[in-house]
Formats: sequence, C-alpha cells, structure tokens
Amino acid sequence: MNEAPDKRIGWPLLSLWRRLGPGLVTGAADDDPSGIGTHSQIGAQFGFGLSWTFLFSFPLMVVIQQVAAEIGSVTGRGIAHNLRRHYSPWLLRGVVTLLLVANIINLGADLGAMGAALDLLIGGPVQLYTLLFGVVCIVLEVWLSYPRYAAILKWTTLSLFSYVAVVFVADVPWGTALKSLFVPMGRLTLSQSMAIWGWAATAVMAAASLAFFILP
Repeated sequence: MNEAPDKRIGWPLLSLWRRLGPGLVTGAADDDPSGIGTHSQIGAQFGFGLSWTFLFSFPLMVVIQQVAAEIGSVTGRGIAHNLRRHYSPWLLRGVVTLLLVANIINLGADLGAMGAALDLLIGGPVQLYTLLFGVVCIVLEVWLSYPRYAAILKWTTLSLFSYVAVVFVADVPWGTALKSLFVPMGRLTLSQSMAIWGWAATAVMAAASLAFFILP
C-alpha cells in the first residue's frame, strides 16, 4: 500500500536527474584537478588572504559560460564554428592554436594533479600514476560510446558534494573567512599576484575551452 506514494515522491527527482545533461557536466568540469591543486596550494600558502578575488572571478566565469550558451542557443553552433563562419580563417586558426596550447598544458597539469593526489592516498611513483591516468582517459574516450561516457561523467559530478561534507567536518573560522571575502588583507605582493594569475588560468580555462568547442 505504501509503495505507490514512495514511487510518486521519488519520480520527480529521477526525472530531474535524467533531464540534466551537458550543462551539469560543463559546470562540474570547471572544478578540474589542476584547479583543485592550485587552489589547495594557494590556500595553504595564503590562507583566506585571497578570498576577495572570488567577488571578481565568479562573475567572470558565469559570463563566459552564459555568453557561450546564448551563442549556442541562438545559432545552434559552438563559438569555434561561429568564428569560422563570420571571421577570417587566420583569426580562427590563431585562436584555436592558442587554446590548443593552453589546453595541452592544462591537461598535463590535470594528470599531474591526479597522480600527486593518488600518491598522497597510497604512496608510490607519481610519474607512473600520471601516465596510467592518461592511458585510462584515452581508453574510456576511444572505446566507450558517447552516451555511456556521458552517463559516467554525469554520475561523477556527485563527487562535488564532498565540498559540502568538508564544511561540516573542517573547523572553519567563519569570522575570518567572511571578513577576507570582502576586505583584502595587506598589500598585494608578487607571490600573491602570481597565485592570482595561476588561479585565473586554471579557473577560466576549463570553462572557456568547453564553451569554445563543446557547447552547441
């Protein structure tokens, strides 16, 4: 007797999960290993001292993805295809080349960060772990069909709930954290400027590359 109501309660959540698609994966992909590694190093070195940059970085990332989504919604094509249609070929080649170089570097940083993370968990050769992660990624992309691979990526987005768990487990000084969000601490040093540059590169690159090639 009680099975039908439970089914009706769970059905809207299941329906919502099935409707979530490329947008969910695109947003989650911005939280890539190189970004996590960069942010962890910045947090370990400067604490909450650079939290104020969030007020500038978040709108920047939102605008990049929103503009790409609007262009894709109106034209039915990605930014790369629209550049090809409306601008000179040399501009398209130059932009794609720059993004390709940046993506290769970012991909290497992602694989290195995953290898270093596995080393922290079980120990061992970081270089070997990095190579194995690269091989696994290539095998999954080549041998799995797109629907199956997309479904795997979709389920992996649930790992982002670990951030919520950390908030309850870690002893966060909320007063200091909130103050640092709105009030920069001291003068901006060279090391802080380099950290901001590294953070911006890792934070924006994933969003930009996905918007450039993947968003329809």
